[in-house]
Amino acid sequence: MRPSYAYHPLEFRNTTESGLTLENVHERILRFMGLDPAAVYKFIIGTDCQVHSGHTKFITGVVIQRMGKGAWACYRQVIVPRALRSVKEKLSMETALSEEIATYYDESKRRDMENIVLPHLYQGASLDMFIHIDAGADEHRNRTAKFVQEMVRRVESVGMVAVIKPDCYVASSYANRFSKKPYKLGLHDHEVTDGSL
Repeated sequence: MRPSYAYHPLEFRNTTESGLTLENVHERILRFMGLDPAAVYKFIIGTDCQVHSGHTKFITGVVIQRMGKGAWACYRQVIVPRALRSVKEKLSMETALSEEIATYYDESKRRDMENIVLPHLYQGASLDMFIHIDAGADEHRNRTAKFVQEMVRRVESVGMVAVIKPDCYVASSYANRFSKKPYKLGLHDHEVTDGSL
């Protein structure tokens, strides 16, 4: 059962904007892709969490990466008002939050993105979609190893390709950058953030 969470509903931000809806995010992604429709794109969702005093902070990054030519990124913050200690509970919640965004990207939204690159396939254009899971399969190095296959199956069930450590950089690097800072009630709208990869 998923823990109840407080603060920050389905709302995204980056360095230049805040209060973005998922529809706004989709529009920005389409605009970014439209600037160079013949490029190679990776659409990536990834979530990381950090346990702080009295709460656990989850950050879900949404990234459209133009390979070798930059990216547009934003993130959502979710606060669980207790310190989660179970490795499986944290990993399951991270995966659930990524899945929540992935389910918004239904066939219609994915077609919007595919239609941008489609006329340029013979010029090398492509689009692939991933969920980065902040977990590794090496049992000697990762406490998450025993749960990896379950999370991979969940990601595949929403039609995305699962990527785990050491290649899950949207979760382990981009989202991790923002999950490290404890949540301050009433101050979250004034956090200094960095939307770059």
